[in-house]
Amino acid sequence: MASHPRAALDQTARCPVDHARDDRKSASAARGGLLDAPIVSGYDAVRAVLRDTNGRQAGFKAEVIGKYRSQARPPILYLHGEAHRRQRSGTARFFTPRVVETRYRELMERTSDALIARLVSDGGGELDKLSLDMAVAVAAEIVGLTESDVAGMSRRLDSFFSTAFQTRRGRFAELVSFLLNQWRMRRFYAMDVKPAIAARRATPRADVISHLLSEGYTPLEILTECFTYGAAGMVTTREFITMAGWHLLERPELRTEFLGADADSQIAILEEILRLEPVVGTLYRHVEGGTVALDIRSANGDATAVGACPHALDPDRERAPRVTGPGLAFGDGEHRCPGAGVALHESAVFLDRLLRVPGLRLARAPDVGWNPLVAGYELRNCRLAIDPVTSP
Repeated sequence: MASHPRAALDQTARCPVDHARDDRKSASAARGGLLDAPIVSGYDAVRAVLRDTNGRQAGFKAEVIGKYRSQARPPILYLHGEAHRRQRSGTARFFTPRVVETRYRELMERTSDALIARLVSDGGGELDKLSLDMAVAVAAEIVGLTESDVAGMSRRLDSFFSTAFQTRRGRFAELVSFLLNQWRMRRFYAMDVKPAIAARRATPRADVISHLLSEGYTPLEILTECFTYGAAGMVTTREFITMAGWHLLERPELRTEFLGADADSQIAILEEILRLEPVVGTLYRHVEGGTVALDIRSANGDATAVGACPHALDPDRERAPRVTGPGLAFGDGEHRCPGAGVALHESAVFLDRLLRVPGLRLARAPDVGWNPLVAGYELRNCRLAIDPVTSP
């Protein structure tokens, strides 16, 4: 199921002498697609499946979420056709570029300043923890999960979604994990979702929970949607901010370029990092004939689409027509990530402020693991330090 060949882009002048250059940091952690599922690779082939209107969403542990849903309607991630279009159009207004700039940018800036002030006060910290707090604060405002403590909600979501560094195996361990996740789900509902529902019933706002209530969603259905947004938005953005920060901190010339760039150019740099390091490495679809695993990493590394030296980090690379900066890292078709603009803008705001901290350096590169829940990498224990800066 490889893509149809297309003339490779002539990028010899931009390509390093070593054509095998590989700047990827997460490649060693990737484990491929579903067991016993055909793997679709290459940009054209993967995009074609994503745009197939007869295909159905799979992955993201649909069968696990189904255990919690009972007879509830499926979350937007698993809707298709007219039902998906209706729900997508109802929530799209929360993710438009204008709304991001006018409604959420001040929150992004305020949250970034508070997190960085804490980092400076402590003399250092872990980038992955700061990134999670940043991602949760922004996504919580969009979804409507604003009636609980952000730091507490970050811990509750992290305990559920972070799986790469859990080492226990076997049936007993799986049973314990299942029971723990049941408890975590109930705790997330009691501490975060239930208070938000009550507040929005009393005073609706321009957010996802208020919209769901207006559509007659039950508390269980709203919980499932919030859980889905937690996986699709908060967790993946956390990983990307950490990954982008890792690249920028290890490459002084790229850090300088990023800090000297305007907003659009900063986004272009981040899109190139995301193309190289897609957080979700595999997407899944039910198609005629069964389930297939879509290899996003191979699609984003297809030289016929993204140019020569596809594994080199080059924000100025020449791409084929209609190939966007992040490639297929945000998906494509009807299920393309609606929060793509939010994720890129909050990453740019946070990293711009972070990288301007005098004396900031990477004290410890993160541990890289693989999260089968989202089929993507996890970065943990990314330690930042702040060295004293002396006046000349």
